[in-house]
Amino acid sequence: MTEAIVWLDLRVEDDPHPRRFDSPETLRAYLMRIERLTPDAITRLLAQGEIGPPAARRVYRLQPLQP
Repeated sequence: MTEAIVWLDLRVEDDPHPRRFDSPETLRAYLMRIERLTPDAITRLLAQGEIGPPAARRVYRLQPLQP
């Protein structure tokens, strides 16, 4: 049986278009490489669903996409 993908939408500040990821691992790679967040900030975002200054330079909101 195939495991369902739990899509994650990342919103950065007031950008109306979310960035969509198929796993926490791909999200983590994006946040480290493109957004240049620290590992601690990424862990907090994944755990809390939101992070902003002073832990990150912008506000990031994470929301699982409902099937």
